Amino acid sequence: MKQSTQQSTDGHIQQEPDLEQNAGTLTSDLDLEKLGRERPACFSSLGSELAFCFSVVMSQILAEFYITGSNVITPTLVKELDIPEASTIWPATALSLVVTSTLLIFGRLTDMYGAYAIYVAGAIWLTISSILCGVSQTWLMLIICRALQGLALAALLPSGITILGSTYRPGPRKNLVFSVYGACAALGFFAGFFFSGVCSEFTTWRWYFFVGAILSAITAVSSIFSIPRDYSEKRSWGIRMDWIGLGLSVPGATFLVFSIAESSFAPQGWKTPYIPLFLILGVILLGIFTYVEGWVISNPLLHGDIFRVKYMTPLTIALLCLYGSLGIFLLYGVFYMSEIMGATPLQIVAWTVPMAVGGLILSATGGFILHKVSGTLLLLISCLGYVGSGLLFALIPVGGNYWAYVFPSMICGTIAIDISFNLANIFITTSVPKARQGRRVP
Repeated sequence: MKQSTQQSTDGHIQQEPDLEQNAGTLTSDLDLEKLGRERPACFSSLGSELAFCFSVVMSQILAEFYITGSNVITPTLVKELDIPEASTIWPATALSLVVTSTLLIFGRLTDMYGAYAIYVAGAIWLTISSILCGVSQTWLMLIICRALQGLALAALLPSGITILGSTYRPGPRKNLVFSVYGACAALGFFAGFFFSGVCSEFTTWRWYFFVGAILSAITAVSSIFSIPRDYSEKRSWGIRMDWIGLGLSVPGATFLVFSIAESSFAPQGWKTPYIPLFLILGVILLGIFTYVEGWVISNPLLHGDIFRVKYMTPLTIALLCLYGSLGIFLLYGVFYMSEIMGATPLQIVAWTVPMAVGGLILSATGGFILHKVSGTLLLLISCLGYVGSGLLFALIPVGGNYWAYVFPSMICGTIAIDISFNLANIFITTSVPKARQGRRVP
């Protein structure tokens, strides 16, 4: 077929796109859509793909299991291990502190040695550290073992995202898998409450950690046989550790988080001398880290060009605010239900069921709509969920009704968490080069 031409104002001849070219573009789009629905070639069957997905989504379940469940058993731990009042936050906070401080480091290790090695090692270490938590005889031993669990989760989370992002190409199948992955956050949230509540009521708090150890061991075994190995590929890229960034980021994040977490329980609050000291040291070290990573070294832990991806910077700022409010909702929502509303551990389990059910519903439907609905609209809906979940607890009066306040708050919470988590991870793993996906922004 002949192509028609026209002369532009500057005398150059420009070709008009013909029907054959348009047809080729349409065919290409259809091929990409088809590829986005197909099972990745690394899986020999549907069963192998399901085993792979189970292994990876378990990291999300275990992370939420250990983050949320510890809040329910904290009163029991304080009583049985005779934890001093000033240290009551650390059975829960020690894990989060270590995850925050070392997440970037394990992201770099993932890029260096492959996601398979780091993920399997993280699952094995989580099994061991969970058993150590269960056999702890003193509150200090328990806190140290909780910190060791944080190292395991810091290894599992970035490597798990890298595995999913590099295995699936953009399309409906990837959206569905990430929807299930995001829904497992709500499922793990509920599982943490459920097992900690049941163990507190009927057995001993130690079984909460033993159950987690069993789940971690199952995850480790499944991962060894179902996750594709990528060590040779990653080593061929020649990525090295940024020791300067490690030396600045770990103590900087540790000091900052420690000062904020400890400020409420220090003898004189913020007036306690070591609180502002650690806060200032943390800010200074993180400031130096930002300067060195952005303008001095050539192979930083987090490359600045990631933020040159369109929409990445505003998305990161939004996630910072949203996840910050999520932590407040999860922690103080539980405290409100137990301390103000007088709910028993099993009542809290029952009251949080809507989050688990809502997460499963969103996982079943999200994969079919994420690629058809505007990401901006979905993020706005998620933001409204975050606002609603916190606002309902802020407005609930003393003696307030569960169905009028707590139930809709749980519904808003699962909408907020699942949509924002899925949207952010799909966007980042699609936009960021494969060699850098271990250092994901959230």
